[in-house]
Amino acid sequence: MFDPTIYDNIKVVLEGAVYDLDLDGKIIITRRQDQVDLSSMSRTYAIEFARKIDKPSKAEINLHVHLSDLAAEILENPTAKPGCTLTIKLFTKVKDPDIECPYIEEQLGAIWEQRPQVIQLLSYEYGLHPISYHNQITLSFGRKVDESQIDDFPHLIAYAVDSLAWLDERGS
Repeated sequence: MFDPTIYDNIKVVLEGAVYDLDLDGKIIITRRQDQVDLSSMSRTYAIEFARKIDKPSKAEINLHVHLSDLAAEILENPTAKPGCTLTIKLFTKVKDPDIECPYIEEQLGAIWEQRPQVIQLLSYEYGLHPISYHNQITLSFGRKVDESQIDDFPHLIAYAVDSLAWLDERGS
């Protein structure tokens, strides 16, 4: 009999919570990815959503587990603390990074109660004028998660939706 791992259990809960919001009409799921990397024997699950199809900002919840965590759990290593890495990515556009990026960091810090680290990665398409920068905002929690945090996931998803709402309103 297959015994689900921490990763499997968290993935099912996250996926269900996000699909519930989609069914309620609060978000629209735009992409889902479930990947096994055979070279590193790691697993990644990502689910991307937007508040509305015509809104420019998107969010992605990303769950990742390394081989070392899977092996420690399956082999029941008593000294290991297996878990998964959970990150939230937000995608939006900015025109003036020097002004907008510090404001985005400040506002997301307020929404998320200063908990995750906010990392912004800017890129743009060469030759396109006027330049509009793609901003990939990664919210990193700096620790592994396991089933003991499952009750926090609805709040985490709500914060992601609130972040999208703020980004969409900012971009209007």
